[in-house]
Amino acid sequence: MYPAEIVMPMKAELTEEGFSEMLSATDVENTLNQDGTTLVVINSVCGCAAGTCRPGVVMAVQNAVKRPDRLATSFAGFDIEAVNKVRELSLPYPPSSPAIALFKDGALVSMVERHQIEGRPAQVIAQHLIAVFNEHCN
Repeated sequence: MYPAEIVMPMKAELTEEGFSEMLSATDVENTLNQDGTTLVVINSVCGCAAGTCRPGVVMAVQNAVKRPDRLATSFAGFDIEAVNKVRELSLPYPPSSPAIALFKDGALVSMVERHQIEGRPAQVIAQHLIAVFNEHCN
């Protein structure tokens, strides 16, 4: 488990933008078992991918015409129970962090894995997510 002093500033990059934290499996179930769309970001310490993931997600949410109904996040290596539950609900995709999942009415409809984030600028991640929102969100 990562030390809180390392994780908290990275968590704040999303929570300060309106993302709710999912800290337990129950939090995940309560968040995802709702009608509508929920964007879930598996946040991460990894600088090579998470450093563009967080800004890309924020950029997408701020600039999208169609947005998810809910924004949620859990931190890999810190919110272990919640992340494990999100990963279980994201099968058949393998564990990945960072990762970005969109659920609609409790079902996974889009997944962006680490290999799709790593090496891409935040603007490209945002553009991809906006296209996903346009397809699945109202």
